[in-house]
Amino acid sequence: MTRSLVTGGFGFIGRFLTGQLLEAGDSVMLLDVVGDDAFLQGLEGDVRAVRGSVASWADVLEPCLQFNPDRIFHTGALLPPASESAPYNSFQVNIAGTFNVLEAARLCGVNQVVYASSVASYGPDAPTELVPNDFSQHPTGFYGVSKVCSERMGEYYQRRYGLDFRAIRFPPIFGPGRGAASGWTAYTSLAIEEPAQGRPYALKVEPETATGILYVRDASRSLIDLSNGESTRLTSRSYSIHGYVVTAGELAAAVGRHIPGADITFEPDPRTVQFVNSIPRQLDDSRARADWDWQPRYMLDDAIEDFVEIVRSRR
Repeated sequence: MTRSLVTGGFGFIGRFLTGQLLEAGDSVMLLDVVGDDAFLQGLEGDVRAVRGSVASWADVLEPCLQFNPDRIFHTGALLPPASESAPYNSFQVNIAGTFNVLEAARLCGVNQVVYASSVASYGPDAPTELVPNDFSQHPTGFYGVSKVCSERMGEYYQRRYGLDFRAIRFPPIFGPGRGAASGWTAYTSLAIEEPAQGRPYALKVEPETATGILYVRDASRSLIDLSNGESTRLTSRSYSIHGYVVTAGELAAAVGRHIPGADITFEPDPRTVQFVNSIPRQLDDSRARADWDWQPRYMLDDAIEDFVEIVRSRR
C-alpha cells in the first residue's frame, strides 16, 4: 500500500486529492493548520490527520518520521490576496514551507515530492494566448515569486540529492469550496456555487473577460497521474497543464443551462478585470500530454453538472 502525505489536506485541492488517493487504495495522512472531523468521518479508507503548518520545521518533520510516507503531495500554500498583503507570512509558508517539505523528504527517505505550482509563476512578458512549458518566469506578485522559487528548489533537490521532484503549473481552478477569499479568479467557482444554492451572484468582470480554467477534480487527478508517470518518459521537472478558455458570458450561459433561472449579473471591478486580463489564457500542455498522458476529463458542462450535484448534496 502506497503511503501518501498531503500538505494542505483540508484545502480546496487537498480534499479532492485525498478522496482520489483513498479510492486508489493509498494510506493517507493530511497535514494542515486546520482540521475537519466531519470531512474525515465521511471518507472511506486508511486516512488520518495531524494539525500543523508547513512553515514549522517540527510540524513537517514529525509526520514524515511517524508516517514514513512514500510520497508527499505539497498543496499547502498561502494564496492571494493574503500572500500579497502579508509577504513575511507568505515567505514562511510558501518558500520556507517548501524547503521544509523537501528537506524532510530528503532526511526521511521519502521517494517523491509532487508540488502544486501555478500560472501565476509567469509574468507580463509571457504570451497571452499560449505559453510554452519552458518560457521564462518573471512574476510580479509574491505568490508567483514563491512558486518559481519552490520549483527551482525542487529541481535543486533532484539534482543534488536525487529526490524525485515533480511539479504542475495550474491555470485558475474552479470547483466546490473555493471561497471568495481565494483570489480574483474565484468568480469562476462562485458563479456556479451561489446559484446552485439559490442565491444571486454578480460577476466582477465583463461578459467578454476570458480566462483559462480547470475543474478541481482534473487538477487533483493530474497530481496523481504525474506522480505515477514513468520516470523514463519525463523530460521536465515542472509541467504546465490546461483545461479550456471560457468567457464570463459563456460561463454564465452554461450555468443557466444547468440551473434554470440562475440569477447571474455583471458588476465589473476594474482591479479584478485588470488582473484576469493580465494572466495567460492558455498554458501549452503538449509536453504533459506527451510525457505522462495528461488530458482533462471534465469539460465545462460536465464540470458544472458535477459541481452542482456536489453543492446540492451537501446542502
